[in-house]
Amino acid sequence: MEKFITIQADNFDKARKAIGENKNKQVIFSSSTDELNKKILEKENIHILLLNLSSRKDKMKQRDSGFNQVLAKLAKKKGVTIGINLDEIINPKPKEKSEILARVKQNVKLCNKNKLKMKFISSEKRNKYNLKSLGLVLGMPTWMTRDL
Repeated sequence: MEKFITIQADNFDKARKAIGENKNKQVIFSSSTDELNKKILEKENIHILLLNLSSRKDKMKQRDSGFNQVLAKLAKKKGVTIGINLDEIINPKPKEKSEILARVKQNVKLCNKNKLKMKFISSEKRNKYNLKSLGLVLGMPTWMTRDL
């Protein structure tokens, strides 16, 4: 199995350089800006796009989950898996937790619609049965939870 490397960047040139240095590893990319996520999906080869949901502000009538149809189509074309940051779900205050779970559910619906794979990313090892049951509760279909 290949090694995973997490790259977090807010500058395209730094991100491109870091991805280029780690060609032989599976790259998990994360950024706080949606524009950079889109640019990296278009131009670079990554394996997992990790969406950070805790620092986002929802609008009056819709959730800001950092993922939309455009990114979904790009990810499908490139074969990129969408990552869910499990540490963000486990650690925050109750009100923040409910908002983050709602954003994750929105992303699950979008991924299911576009037949994209999703994966939980955590800093520590978790029980795969717990991850599968959490995925099912969040609305993931069984084909998506099969290889969590």
